[in-house]
Amino acid sequence: MICFPNAKINLGLNVIEKRSDNFHNIETVFYPIDWCDALEVIETKNLDSDFNLNLSGITIDGNIEDNLLYKAYHLINKIKPLPNVTVYLHKALPMGAGLGGGSADAAFFINLLNQQFELNLSEAQRLEIARPLGSDCAFFIHNKPVFAQERGDVFNPVELDLSRYYIAVIYPDVHSNTKDAYSLVKPAKPTKSIIEIIKQPVETWKNELVNDFETSIFSKYSNVEKTKHKLYDLGAIYASMSGSGSAVFGLFDTLPVLSGLDHFPHWIGKMK
Repeated sequence: MICFPNAKINLGLNVIEKRSDNFHNIETVFYPIDWCDALEVIETKNLDSDFNLNLSGITIDGNIEDNLLYKAYHLINKIKPLPNVTVYLHKALPMGAGLGGGSADAAFFINLLNQQFELNLSEAQRLEIARPLGSDCAFFIHNKPVFAQERGDVFNPVELDLSRYYIAVIYPDVHSNTKDAYSLVKPAKPTKSIIEIIKQPVETWKNELVNDFETSIFSKYSNVEKTKHKLYDLGAIYASMSGSGSAVFGLFDTLPVLSGLDHFPHWIGKMK
């Protein structure tokens, strides 16, 4: 069985306060987009290893034990016995981009195992498995626009239809480390909540819908800031960095032509 884990963008991101557990309370809107990886699971027999991973596309470094798919498999296996599997992951979503690619792979993998092997895991159980794998991992279990709070894993649905817009997402060849990005941000409560701002016309977002990570990431990586400005030069109605970076996206009324940015890894599509 095969599926296509998709990316997300953040519409605004406020880092509100540091928590006693050393994480941060945030508020943001997660919105899914159709830039995807590809993931396939095949049951295998007579293998010494219960989990076998074959990777293609963008190189993923590190030990297999650190891979979120490996961790998800063994978390589920404690609840429901799983057969030995071979997993094929084709990586197209850039890493360190703020697009949630690794989290999406893990969440889709949880849903895929549940469906393929008829595990009958409830939604609550799947969310519980996803949460320790990453703060935005639980979002991809539902994969629908939400207003996210606390660590980014407490959700409320939002009524937001952006389907009339095109989107361009640019990865400016900068790997942004989430932990480092948080260390450079000064938490503060916003004067106006994101949930209020997104109810306004998209044309007003430019001056009000902010990502608190931009200041520190832009000061460290000028290429990321230049990418945002270039998207506005190309006619974006709204442009922003996603998550803790470094990917930058722009919303457009018409299909954009990425003159001057097309040498970077990028994706252009229609919003859902």
